[in-house]
Amino acid sequence: MKVLISGGGTGGHIFPALSIADEIKRRHPDADIRFVGALGRMEMERVPAAGYPIVGLPVAGFDRKRLWRNIPVLFKLWKSMRIARRIVKEFAPDIAVGVGGYASGPTLKAAQRRGVPTLLQEQNSYAGVTNKLLAAKARKICVAYPDMERFFPADRIVMTGNPIRASLLGSSLTRREAKIKLGFDPDRKLVVALGGSLGARTINESIEAALPTLRKEGASLLWQTGRLYIDGCSPAVESDESFKAVAFVDDMGAAYRAADLIVARAGAGTISEIQNLGCPAILIPSPNVAEDHQRRNAEALANRDAAVMILDADAVAELPAAIASLLDDSDRRRRIAEAAATMALTDSAAKIADQIESIVTK
Repeated sequence: MKVLISGGGTGGHIFPALSIADEIKRRHPDADIRFVGALGRMEMERVPAAGYPIVGLPVAGFDRKRLWRNIPVLFKLWKSMRIARRIVKEFAPDIAVGVGGYASGPTLKAAQRRGVPTLLQEQNSYAGVTNKLLAAKARKICVAYPDMERFFPADRIVMTGNPIRASLLGSSLTRREAKIKLGFDPDRKLVVALGGSLGARTINESIEAALPTLRKEGASLLWQTGRLYIDGCSPAVESDESFKAVAFVDDMGAAYRAADLIVARAGAGTISEIQNLGCPAILIPSPNVAEDHQRRNAEALANRDAAVMILDADAVAELPAAIASLLDDSDRRRRIAEAAATMALTDSAAKIADQIESIVTK
């Protein structure tokens, strides 16, 4: 089986793509799986580290506010289309899988034009522009939220959920053991703040505002600042042994197991992880995403008391009190975690691999 997987830009796209690739490899050890990503984006490091070859395209996103800046973007898109056509022709895949992100557009469009069957994986509750454009010729569209008929042909939609990293599900650590492994006092409550691989300015500013509250509560903090913000955030916690600021959390399985409370953006991947692992969370949706889809993601949980949602504009002012309230109420944290777990769609990578096998077989 020859499979071409394209997309990336953020961990929310890359980790599901790797989970799908790993599941195909588990079933078909001789499968030839290749990735296409965007040059300069994190997939160009993460995918080879996971053992898969990847080719980068010089593609970039459109600036929707300053249209005059898109002339270079159009040139990069034209160049990416040429490279994508060559990749598809030379590799001759049995199927092309798009997980969203800049690179998936040129790659899957090239595959469709050459008659290669395509499968899309849409992580969010509001479909991305690329997937909406590709949907007309896609064989199957794997989604994680109901009511996606607003965006895609109903007869091709399959509810699979979002694949999450096997390393997260494979951890058997207790909360106490996970805290010790991460170097924290097991008798203190631990808040894990996740700003994503690149970092989130609002979450970092809000966590910094909450530091006095965390000290008052006697809580520990694992603060993933993102690589863009680590130098600015580290000085705020370097004098407190109970607080750790890191650019990237290497052992997310231990981090989720150790957390008494998660503070995070509302990306689809993060939400799927929170649901599958049953974690109480405060979600601060990013306003800087297409169609405000993170807010829609967060509302899907908040409306079922499966998370607490704080809007980005209110986060610095409201997060300290929200953290204190939840740390002081273990029953509410338990109820939120249980409600999140009931929303989980499990075995997503296996369900998507089933669809891939079905398409290739036909």
